[in-house]
Amino acid sequence: MKQIRFTETVLRDAHQSLMATRLRTDEMLPIMADLDRAGYNALECWGGATFDASVRYLNEDPWERLRQFKKNAPNTPLQMLLRGQNLLGYRHYADDIVEKFIESAAKNGMDIFRIFDALNDVRNIQASVKAVKKFGKHAQVTICYTTSPVHTISYYQNLTKDMVALGADSLCIKDMAGILTPAAVKELIPALKEVTDLPIEVHTHATSGTSEMTYLAAVEAGADIIDTAISPLAGGTSQPATESLAVVLNELGYETGLDDQALITISEYFKPIKAKYIEEGILAPKIMGIEPQTLLYQVPGGMLSNLYAQLKQANAENLYDEVLKEVPKVREDLGYPPLVTPMSQMVGTQAVFNVLTKERYKMIPNEIKDYVRGKYGQSPAPISDVIKQKIIGDEEVITTRPADLLEPEFEHLKADLAGLAKTDEDVLICAMFPQLGKEFLEKKYNPKAQEADDASEIIRIEAIM
Repeated sequence: MKQIRFTETVLRDAHQSLMATRLRTDEMLPIMADLDRAGYNALECWGGATFDASVRYLNEDPWERLRQFKKNAPNTPLQMLLRGQNLLGYRHYADDIVEKFIESAAKNGMDIFRIFDALNDVRNIQASVKAVKKFGKHAQVTICYTTSPVHTISYYQNLTKDMVALGADSLCIKDMAGILTPAAVKELIPALKEVTDLPIEVHTHATSGTSEMTYLAAVEAGADIIDTAISPLAGGTSQPATESLAVVLNELGYETGLDDQALITISEYFKPIKAKYIEEGILAPKIMGIEPQTLLYQVPGGMLSNLYAQLKQANAENLYDEVLKEVPKVREDLGYPPLVTPMSQMVGTQAVFNVLTKERYKMIPNEIKDYVRGKYGQSPAPISDVIKQKIIGDEEVITTRPADLLEPEFEHLKADLAGLAKTDEDVLICAMFPQLGKEFLEKKYNPKAQEADDASEIIRIEAIM
């Protein structure tokens, strides 16, 4: 009997995709024991936007969350999403920060590191893979799936060979926009199996309405692991439902290793939590819908809502369809980057500027300029001289690994934070989010001062009212 394993995303990508990563640690811990006994391949529970949201919105220490997860689910591997040289921030970090971050994550309970680069530039994941292997953990190297004239089967096979050569323990096909169709996956997986015998995991989103069909086709084509979300937080911009796919695959003769009773318990636990977030307006009903336009424009669900929010702020919601049509044009101009963080935000913002100003590349974000300069890595396809001239003029383009231009920074940052940061983990919070991190640590270690600030704020607000 062929085995197919499941990775559960409810602790990370499911609530990140549906409600901006707002689940609190105390809402997740009570169900950890049941998640631990359910028979999952792994629990995806950290990384992505969870680190940012914990510090920025929830006033929670992300490192303590990880420790508590490990304590309460000691038997199932914990998995995180890591943006290669960007780690969990929004810039490239020096190699010493990359190593220190992975060492700390491994020490605090992380088992599987899913590592990706937004451009599929393997130079940007070298340091991460090396560090994961150094500390004896599992390096799952990730292909960001997209389509374009350059993203051919041959492209993906060559990319896979490069990733295997880095020392990958497994591979993930990451379909962040929900554009991987059944026909495409039936062609892609056998092609990858021709060049590697590593386990292949498939990650998609239900955004476009094809995800269950894609997973079934992926399993039939030889995928080893699929990512799903327990049903209350499944569908929409999240993953397909764990229970439904488990039933279907069991009926088709696959061994999933999942405990049906544990899945029922987990599902019942999350139902009232979902209801609470709907009532509070954090989980919007439109996020649970299907958006087939995703297949046309390759825009991930989160990017769709972000584009709409940008246009609403500019009182230009009527230009939404025009911006959607502009996104693939910008992407082509920029060498067909996959639309995943941070490229999705960058391409989307440029598309909004192009439409609002009624002149393409009249306004250009600094991030787009840095991308064209080569500071994010190599674009999948060459950027034309005409576009380069428009964006950076005659400036020279970097061709080396971007991180080679960065000096070691951990010890310098640690010295700067002396007196505020008490642990290496504290220093790493500030490395990811400099100002936000300092404010968080001040609250963490001086709660009375924070209470006084809160009280002063209440008095000020009452005075205004």
